[in-house]
Formats: sequence, structure tokens, C-alpha cells
Amino acid sequence: MTPMPIDGNAIVYCQGAFDTPNGKTAHGLVRRTKRYRVLSVIDTRHAGRDAGELLDGREAGIPIVPDLTGALADARVRGLPADRLVIGLAPDGGRLPAEARAAMLAAIEAGLGVDSGLHDFVSEDPELAAAARARGVELRDVRKPPPRSALHFFSGKIAEVDSLKVALFGTDSAVGKRTTAWLLVDALAAAGFSAELVGTGQTAWMQGARYGIVLDSLVNDFLSGEIEHAVWSAWQEARPDAIVIEGQGSLLNPAYPGGYEILAAARPDAIVLQHAPARKDYDGFPGFPLHPLGRQIQAVELISEKPVVAITLNHEGLDAEGLEAAKAATAAETGLPVCDPLTEGCAPVVGALEPWLGQRKAAR
Repeated sequence: MTPMPIDGNAIVYCQGAFDTPNGKTAHGLVRRTKRYRVLSVIDTRHAGRDAGELLDGREAGIPIVPDLTGALADARVRGLPADRLVIGLAPDGGRLPAEARAAMLAAIEAGLGVDSGLHDFVSEDPELAAAARARGVELRDVRKPPPRSALHFFSGKIAEVDSLKVALFGTDSAVGKRTTAWLLVDALAAAGFSAELVGTGQTAWMQGARYGIVLDSLVNDFLSGEIEHAVWSAWQEARPDAIVIEGQGSLLNPAYPGGYEILAAARPDAIVLQHAPARKDYDGFPGFPLHPLGRQIQAVELISEKPVVAITLNHEGLDAEGLEAAKAATAAETGLPVCDPLTEGCAPVVGALEPWLGQRKAAR
């Protein structure tokens, strides 16, 4: 396939949220994106640090700067003039904070386009839209749904897909599902299997996923059809050995009960479940205890009638010793392969999937 052209040099706005669950869009863009060349991340709290080093202990060459002025100055010094401000925030409810809106206006006045994945559409904000017209720059709302005339209704064509369909689900929101989904695609490729990711959120689009939807922006009547069409399109155009489908929220999350439509419409053959062992409550909702891992596995398998084949861990809140203890305890509890994708990759997950992959290759 033709490589995706870079949309431009991007400054990522993540004021007050980098290295927190509300900064997960920025985290994704620091870790990988084919859509932008990421120049810097804005967050006063961590100014002076390298974004990759802060996230994963590995320098990414992406400085964290205190504000837009600092970001533009850094870009000029490096000879990489910025084209876009990308909103890296993912706050609860997806609403636009006032401080972010002010930063957008300043970016537009500086000649930058703005890409936002929030529910508040910047292209419909009269002041921002007028400023963008005056400066001749583009405002893109990643979460704005397609016109209903372009949406698909479920048709049953998912049955044509003979790639192995793997759903990457989680026991909570903001638990690392998308990051692990990409790492699984990488691990499959390293093992000699072709794979495509079907994204289901705004960040996957910003990272350059070729196939996908923004699940939480679609009218419910068309949601199953859009999921089916995205998976079918990945199979029809790329014919990969495996299609990895990014999950959203979690089945039992009180605010983001996501995944039912993915199980029903994408009809995955196997499920990988991402879990943060140190979490006690659902993300952002103290007093709402996280359902036990075993119960979450039961729920996924009951609805899908397909197996959870591996558990991937998010090591937040754990030191190296705590992570090893959590891996051992999780493996003992579930009897499944367990790994931390960020520190060791997804080879154990690929091992769990190889019997299915081998059978499908032989049948083709």
C-alpha cells in the first residue's frame, strides 16, 4: 500500500494532562503516528523533559514545552516550522476546556491549523471558525460523524472476512487498549504474519490507522454497520492474516460501557484483555470498584462465545517487583499467557494466536 503522506508538523496541546489518563491522545501521538511529525508537547508541569523519556523511559526527541510561544520558538530553532496544533487531551466527557480554546485561538492567529478529537466541535465555534477563515487555516474535528447518507447498516458481510479477527478489549477505560493493539500488530509482523489495525477512536485516526471509525460519535442505528464495514474493508483491501480491533471503554464501566457492538458486529474470533492490576476503581470514578478480572473475562466470553486468549497488563502504579508479582498472580488466576506490552512486547499474545493463524493460513 502507498505510505500515508504526513499531514504536517504538529505541536500537541496537553496542558495539565500529560502522563495522566486524560493525556492519552498525546501519549499515543508521542509513541507513534504516521499522520504527523510531532515537534513538541505543551504541558507546563513537565517543561524541559523529553516526552518519550517521561512516558516510557526512552527519549523520543520530542520536548515538552510550557506554552504555545515556547513550542513555536522551539520549532523555529530546529528549522521545522509548525503547521498544526493537535489537541492531545482526552478529558472525561470529551468537552473543550476554556484554556485549550484560548490556545487554539492563539494557534490560529499564528497561522496553524487545528485538529481536535473532542466532542465540542471547533469548526462550529463562531470565533474560532472566523479566525480560521481570516488566516486561511483548516479546523478539523476528528469526532464529527460522516453524513448519515454515507453510513452503513449491518449487512452480514462480516461473514466473508477470513482474516483472524482479534478484539483488544480492556477492564477499564484509558487502560492502554489502543497502544497494546498497535504493539500486537507490530509483534504479528515480526512473527511473519500480516496484520491491520481497525481503530475505533479519534486517536487511532490521528496516528494514521488506515481503517476505522470513531465509535462514540456515531448514531446507534449505524454503529454495528460501521464496525462491520471497517473490518470488512480492511480484509477486502489488504487481505491480512489478522485484523486487530481496538476496543473502547469496557463492558462493565459505568460511564463508558463499550464493546458490545464490537462483539456483535465484528464477531471476533479471539479476545485479548488489557488490565491494570493496581487500579481499584474505574478510571475517574472513585467509589465505583473495578469488577474482578475473572468476572470481566466471564462477561466477555458469555457475550461473544469466543475465548479470551491472553491478558496484557498496564503497569501503572507498579514498580518492577510489583509488576512481576502481578504477572505471576494473573497467570495463576486465569491460566492464560500474561505480559506487559510496553516493557516486553506482545510475543506471548502472538504465541496464543498462532494456532488460529496457522489453521487460517492452511485453509486459504
